[in-house]
Amino acid sequence: MTNWTVTATDAARSPLNREYNAEMISRYWGRPTHDAEIDAYERDEQDHDVPVFLVVSRDGEEAGCLGMRFLGDGAGELTRMFVRSAFRGQGAASALLTAMETEAAERGITTLRLDTRGDLVEARSLYAKHGFVEIGRYNDAEYADHWFEKRLTSAHPVAMS
Repeated sequence: MTNWTVTATDAARSPLNREYNAEMISRYWGRPTHDAEIDAYERDEQDHDVPVFLVVSRDGEEAGCLGMRFLGDGAGELTRMFVRSAFRGQGAASALLTAMETEAAERGITTLRLDTRGDLVEARSLYAKHGFVEIGRYNDAEYADHWFEKRLTSAHPVAMS
């Protein structure tokens, strides 16, 4: 079992944000992306409000990230789930989701929602594995094809470090 460390940080300062953007652009268009394209996306991006941002690390090396914004009425929205390719399949994403559920519950969030694209098959599988169920559209996200929700309980086994 891999020992993961999950910490909160400022989303704007994390280099993982740019890596996330590069991968999402590249996968959407089915081709490599370049710095100017990422720069343009980041200038135009409307996804800046991410007040809770977690980074998962192993042996001091950042492996991935996950953000959450507040929707109101006890709901939080997960965003910017990303794990560097060298760390995929090793439990980093699960560590992030578990830690974020704990963080959300501690902040009074009772429901987590998220959207994802159709081409992100592994993401949809991960969310289902963690108890998220597919729901109808709850937002107007331009590139979303699937929407998920999970009701939180008060018992969450992993604490933030």
